[in-house]
Amino acid sequence: MTSAFTRVGRIAVMDVSPVVEGGRWEAKAASGERVPFAATVFREGHDLVAATLVLRIEGGPERRVPMVPDPEKQPDRWVAAVDADRPGSWEFCVEGWSDPYGTWSHAVQVKVEAGQELGVELEEGALMLERAAEGVPEADRAPLLRAVAALRDTGRELPDRLSEAIGVAVRKVLDQHPLRDFVTPSPTYSIRVDRTRALYGAWYELFPRSEGAIVGPEPRSGTLRAAARRLPTIAEMGFDVVYLTPVHPIGRTWRKGRDNTRIAQPDDPGSPYAVGAPEGGHDAIHPDLGTFDDFDAFVARAQELGLEVALDLALQCSPDHPWVRQHPEWFVTRPDGTVAYAENPPKKYHDIYPLNFDLAPDGIAAEMLRIVNLWISHGVTLFRVDNPHTKPLWFWEWLIATVRRDRPDIVFLSEAFTRPPMLHALAKVGFQQSYTYFTWRNTKAELVDYLTELSSSPGADYLRPNLFVNTHDILPAYLVDGGPPAFKVRAVLAALGSPTWGVYSGYELTENVPLRAGSEDYAHSEKYEYRPRDWATAERTGTSIAGYLRTLNQFRRDHPATHQLRNLRFHDTDSEHVLAFSRTLDGDRILAVVNLDPHQTRADIVRLDLPSMGLDPWARFTVTDVFTGDQYSWRADNYVQLDPAQPAHVFSIDG
Repeated sequence: MTSAFTRVGRIAVMDVSPVVEGGRWEAKAASGERVPFAATVFREGHDLVAATLVLRIEGGPERRVPMVPDPEKQPDRWVAAVDADRPGSWEFCVEGWSDPYGTWSHAVQVKVEAGQELGVELEEGALMLERAAEGVPEADRAPLLRAVAALRDTGRELPDRLSEAIGVAVRKVLDQHPLRDFVTPSPTYSIRVDRTRALYGAWYELFPRSEGAIVGPEPRSGTLRAAARRLPTIAEMGFDVVYLTPVHPIGRTWRKGRDNTRIAQPDDPGSPYAVGAPEGGHDAIHPDLGTFDDFDAFVARAQELGLEVALDLALQCSPDHPWVRQHPEWFVTRPDGTVAYAENPPKKYHDIYPLNFDLAPDGIAAEMLRIVNLWISHGVTLFRVDNPHTKPLWFWEWLIATVRRDRPDIVFLSEAFTRPPMLHALAKVGFQQSYTYFTWRNTKAELVDYLTELSSSPGADYLRPNLFVNTHDILPAYLVDGGPPAFKVRAVLAALGSPTWGVYSGYELTENVPLRAGSEDYAHSEKYEYRPRDWATAERTGTSIAGYLRTLNQFRRDHPATHQLRNLRFHDTDSEHVLAFSRTLDGDRILAVVNLDPHQTRADIVRLDLPSMGLDPWARFTVTDVFTGDQYSWRADNYVQLDPAQPAHVFSIDG
């Protein structure tokens, strides 16, 4: 009996995943990703149940995928993995059902093993198989009908009567065409499958004004044309995305000076995040950088080299922004008549006015959409959003969904270095990628816990991590203290710890001088001054690790296992300084062993969980180090020794 008060079907189907907030928002996947589905399915009594995943793909046919018991042995948990082969909106549900054949075959085998007599059970089996045959194509019915005949053949011995009914041929037919009783579907949920770049890629952050800049008594800004000449080297290092900090005019009122000083000198260029001047706002290009023709040429050159262009979307204004005059209602005016500048006490940002979305939400939202569409029309395909946690969630949900309707290829990266609930909420409402707390996770325990969290449900169902090793605002203490070996360590951890990772320009030069002891700010921060770099000399003298990054990025391209998020597995080591982890996809296997101590050589035994890598526990196999070309014959337990000059093994595995 059912009623309005009954919320469970005949078969219980619960805890379906991937589901975000009970289906309030879509889960996320990307083209080429192997997506795990799961549900808890059970019923009363001892009858067996099974489950089927039903997928309805936008623009494609319905797909039905048999689910299997969870290999991790979670009770009543059923799982299936599906390769997301088509971008778009996918709908799915899980059907739980009672399995009469499984129940019967299990029961008769147990009774035979217990020496119990079988009587009516044989006829019950025959009737059940006859019923099953009605749902099987005529060409495939023969094994079932032979089994029915054998069950009713009283001239045979019991084992012969049963052998057909519990044999491989019958099981094979019923695996394809199961007899399902009491089919009970779960609610229908949605997954947004984005293009591959939403999950996999390598980002390189660039201040275009530093490329070709001149410093000294008469400083001069670099240009977009000069920055375009840097693109071949970025592409050669294996990066997929070049991310530009804001390219707009910069305000002069309360302009910040070098190293974030309150008073700017006449030639100080100011922070590009203080957007807006008499020359224009978010829809303009700083005259020193060039014109829209120059920007278009930059994008065209990037595309020729296989690079996509990401632009910083910093939705804030300098006091000189045209919006301040045109739309004073968008800003908070204090009782003394001044406009409120941005603050994060005790920090004060006098050169920036924040927009207040509560004062004129429709007007602000419409203008932000116009700005985004403008840059999309000039070839921008990704946006790194500055401080999204200072704007309302409803705005991001609306903006990203609106953009996606016309341009589903556009990717938004959330720079949400903020409280965990907000970071996760921004991912749930639509951001395809997110910065994370990886930058501050350094110890073995911290890395294992955090990378496991990022690569596991429920977080992996909606938050796609972009592991930046540093940013223009964040020089981690680990890099300051560890020097070049630390830069290699963090690159390996980021590039192989997530399908997407990124570096800020100058990382290959191992720039690590802080503004002051204990500070995360760079000395001579590029945020407040031009910073041209002598790339050629660094490469010639061997002080650059560009080759290391190139090798790492090429390794990622060569190994599809690194393009997945959820296949990360850690392996046991004794030392707190040695970290080992692997990724496996079908026959592609990679293994990283990292010395987290950038100051001294560390040795350890790495104990591999070979079954998690699709290998037999006693297997022997060959590992090849991508950096040195050295090969080793390995098995489950292996000795390693890593020194600061070569602090990581990155292995491909043959076997």
